[in-house]
Amino acid sequence: MENLYQKYKPYYKGSLRLAVPVMISQLGHPLVQMADSIIVGHFAGTIPLAAVSLVTSIFGIAMVIGIGISYGITPLIAQHNGRNEFSECGQLLSNSLLINTIAGILLFASISFGTMHLIGHLDQTPAVVEQAKPYLFLLGISLVPLLIFNTFKQFAEGLGFTKQAMLISIWGNILNVCLGIIFVKGMFGIRPMGIRGVGYSTLIDRCTMATVMGIYVFRSRHFRKYLVGFALKNIDRLRSSKILKIGAPVAMQYIFEVSAFSGASIMIGTISPIAQAAHLVAMSMASLTYMGASGISAAAAIKSGNFFGAKKHQELRLSAISNYHIAIVYMAIAALVFTFGNHLLPWIYTSDKSVITIAAQLLIIAAFFQLFDGTQVVGLGVLRGMGDVNVPTFITFIAYWLLGLPVGYLLGIKFHMGVSGVWYGLVIGLLTSSILLFIRFQVISKKHEYDVPIVIAQD
Repeated sequence: MENLYQKYKPYYKGSLRLAVPVMISQLGHPLVQMADSIIVGHFAGTIPLAAVSLVTSIFGIAMVIGIGISYGITPLIAQHNGRNEFSECGQLLSNSLLINTIAGILLFASISFGTMHLIGHLDQTPAVVEQAKPYLFLLGISLVPLLIFNTFKQFAEGLGFTKQAMLISIWGNILNVCLGIIFVKGMFGIRPMGIRGVGYSTLIDRCTMATVMGIYVFRSRHFRKYLVGFALKNIDRLRSSKILKIGAPVAMQYIFEVSAFSGASIMIGTISPIAQAAHLVAMSMASLTYMGASGISAAAAIKSGNFFGAKKHQELRLSAISNYHIAIVYMAIAALVFTFGNHLLPWIYTSDKSVITIAAQLLIIAAFFQLFDGTQVVGLGVLRGMGDVNVPTFITFIAYWLLGLPVGYLLGIKFHMGVSGVWYGLVIGLLTSSILLFIRFQVISKKHEYDVPIVIAQD
């Protein structure tokens, strides 16, 4: 163990220096949803909480499509920075900002004209659907500023500047919580808004974060040499295509995973509102740990992109494996927290004892799949940094849609195991994804390592 630690020690430090701020900023997305759930659960009741669960599962698909597309710029920025091609980074930012703005508008339109009508035909409790619609609409609008924020965030992180997005995310979440309580409960002369209140607070929060992050990137001296190439004239098909060739498959990876969990939520919604609320509680906790691991994955993608661009393939392997180690330790700690706090953690969200009882059972299952969840998302990040996105996308499709979701339906609905049966199917999907992605990493990284030509010095 000592020899292993010494071998990877330099890479642990480099990875953690990047990963910790990214982990905290990545936690911003689930913390917004978590804050909404807590505020609604305590100030509005179980039916509105079930409505938040329904909206979260549906909106999550649209959100990860946008986030996945925005990730297309990060490995490209890391690779060009590794080659000292600074002007190209600014040119990529021009294209990414346009792509992500258009993506946000299109996703909002799909929610407004598609999902808002579909939500009433999913065999959900009518009272839950009625409360879900206004909340979903407001979250849909917030996608545009969210993706603009993410554009600047991924640009800065691709260059190794991770702390600023972290700080903006922290302050943004504080703003969201304060406004959410004021709007939902009705304070300072504002009438109680119920579930719509958290929708408004989230929209204001994301608009503020996008504005502040944009100002930081354009005014910071750290980015001056990179922004030389930032201009409308540098928006072209070639660079946009490069971003989308990475971003679109990454979005598909997230779609396959998140839509499987969303499908699970809809299945659980046909069981009962109590089961649906319990699913939200447990899934919100699991989402927190997942987004933390996603931060490690983002750092792994940046490091892999730097080493891949510089053709340092042996260092790439060592760095990637160090990120696997970090994710395993992090998720093992999370598993212990879920195991020993399974009856206490649900109280954060609700005081409904029937919801707490089911959520406590689900947290034990969540504890079991933490390691698989962490290693699979790190595998995706490492491969993304190397530009390998198509095969991982196919792997996620197999893991979640051909295995995880069908098994969950079979166990949970057909065999009447309820919400626990649905979750067992998700465990199988995560396990499959984790194993196949690690195999893919081993094959690709060793191929590049051994294909590097040996240069013999000449007199």
